[in-house]
Amino acid sequence: MEKRKTAALALAAAQLLSLTACGGDDAGTPSASEGEAGSWAVYWYLCGSDLESNGGFATSDLSELLEVELPENVKVVIETGGAQTWNNDVVDASKLQRYVYDSEGLTLVDEQPSASMGEADTLADFLSYAKENYPAEKTAVVFWDHGGGSVSGAAFDEIYGYDALTLDEMRDAFTRVWDADEADPPLELVGFDTCLMATVDVAGTFADLSRWLVASEETEPANGWYYSQWVGALADDPSMDGQALGKIICDAYYAGCEAVGTQDGATLSLTDLSKVGDLLDAYEAFGAEALSAACEDPGFLSRMARAAAQSENYGGNTKEQGYTNMVDLGHLARQSMDLLGTAQSVQDALDACVAYRVNGPYRTEATGLSCYWSYNGDIDDLNGYIDQGTGTAFKYFYTYELTGELDEGGMEYLSGLDVQELPKVPSLLDTGWDGAPLDVDDQGTSFLTLGPEADSILAGIGFSLYYVDEESDSMLLLGTDNDMQADWENGVFSDNFRGVWGSIDGHLAYMELSYESEDYNLYSVPVLLNDEPYALQVAYDFGAEEWSILGARRGIDDNGMADKELRLLEPGDELTTIWYLSSFSGDDDFEPYTAETFSVTADTAFGEMALPDGQYAMVYEMRDAMDHYALSDAVLFDCSDGEIYTTVV
Repeated sequence: MEKRKTAALALAAAQLLSLTACGGDDAGTPSASEGEAGSWAVYWYLCGSDLESNGGFATSDLSELLEVELPENVKVVIETGGAQTWNNDVVDASKLQRYVYDSEGLTLVDEQPSASMGEADTLADFLSYAKENYPAEKTAVVFWDHGGGSVSGAAFDEIYGYDALTLDEMRDAFTRVWDADEADPPLELVGFDTCLMATVDVAGTFADLSRWLVASEETEPANGWYYSQWVGALADDPSMDGQALGKIICDAYYAGCEAVGTQDGATLSLTDLSKVGDLLDAYEAFGAEALSAACEDPGFLSRMARAAAQSENYGGNTKEQGYTNMVDLGHLARQSMDLLGTAQSVQDALDACVAYRVNGPYRTEATGLSCYWSYNGDIDDLNGYIDQGTGTAFKYFYTYELTGELDEGGMEYLSGLDVQELPKVPSLLDTGWDGAPLDVDDQGTSFLTLGPEADSILAGIGFSLYYVDEESDSMLLLGTDNDMQADWENGVFSDNFRGVWGSIDGHLAYMELSYESEDYNLYSVPVLLNDEPYALQVAYDFGAEEWSILGARRGIDDNGMADKELRLLEPGDELTTIWYLSSFSGDDDFEPYTAETFSVTADTAFGEMALPDGQYAMVYEMRDAMDHYALSDAVLFDCSDGEIYTTVV
């Protein structure tokens, strides 16, 4: 994403070069006013990563900071590292460097040998140094870089294999420097200018260390926090507290997103950590009730999974984009009100502790904090959550859901809930529904009849669409959707297909549903953007009956790192659509296939188009709570001059 940087990088380099870098090992002498009433210190952990080396975004934020004239009682202490190269002529990528920005300008005050910013020791050393040399009445700690949610953490160091700080490493580092105190926490604010870190687990990590938390549930665009605005506001009024500053950070961030067109999916929230204890208690009770309900009737696992699938989730959570497994806690509670009595207590406690939030038009269900949900059924990811997540009940809930078993500790926990044994978890593997036949009614609508037991087995159902060319023995997978009618009581599912599919400027596109709501659907559309792999983020607004391209983003990488750069399309960009190809007669896997290449114009848009003449196949895709899949038989149909002729095979 272009970061308010029309000449900003050049400006930053010029400003940095014009400043005096003083003695590499000299910490400087703190002014007498720093410990006095009204003084503020911001400790900025600036892990540049590939965001800096590839796009100069850290330098751009430094440039924003340098626009602010600070009073004597406000200081920003900065540690730089984590990037292979920096887009200015001052920061040295081969070292950890510490700068102070104050009323005198920017000064290099300390240098340390290169080390991973994803290690607790590195963070603790910086925090200890900053506290010892630049104390203040009110202190904020701000993380800058990629984030990955509760499991993956934040601050992915590009130099050291994208090593990142997990939540337990963060807590370890902070508690080496400050004494945790729930009644009187040592810090005024902890902030994450990263993706995906506004989670209940992050809030629990810092609840006795800071008064306020500012973070985003969703991925952040690379424009990130608007430093000249929020630091400028602090400079104008250092008497403000963390709540006032947090609100300004949120508003400035959203204004910055609006300025560059990245606001549609933006989220940022301010959480009162003094009230998180009640939320954690409610969240634990919520999980305990869910676990008890699942043990009483294992079909509950499927019904709860469907509630989670209909809840706003963040970072993608599709096969195409990868999985963060983060879902909005408040929306999940609302979707499960009919299933769990404790859901209202979660909602009430969440409302009490989230003091302020901003969110874009395609993140309307964001309530301020997310929680973990195992969308992809990955056991390794679940083990990461077990290590990092807060509470106990949901860890046993997901373990039971995915494995059907609990260890000795889990069974002991169940005995406290007056549950003595674990019933078998319903599974698609036991149904014989793989290859289930489809029927077609008199109107040509296909339908699948599974019976009432589907309600207790299926966590979701949708369909995949294929273009079939029997003559060349090939099939093209065009994507997935959920435009279906579902009768869960009787287990009957029918398609609502209208013979149209997504396209970009009339070029048929693969599309994968990533989120559905009553107001809008979100889709992921894989493309090559100037020969680089991206996924277009596409929204369909039901009220306006309009499609829109929100931008292009890379997926979650193997380290769990979410891409922070939301790339807006620009005229002259080259787009290549991607489909997935396999043989029609064989059982080979689908492989990516580059279809059509065309140039972006000022009028480029996503929309629907009638399917070109030819033969197509639709297959219903069933999924259970253990992330097993089953595929129905195909229904074949021919498109000719806009008419659909359906048969069943």
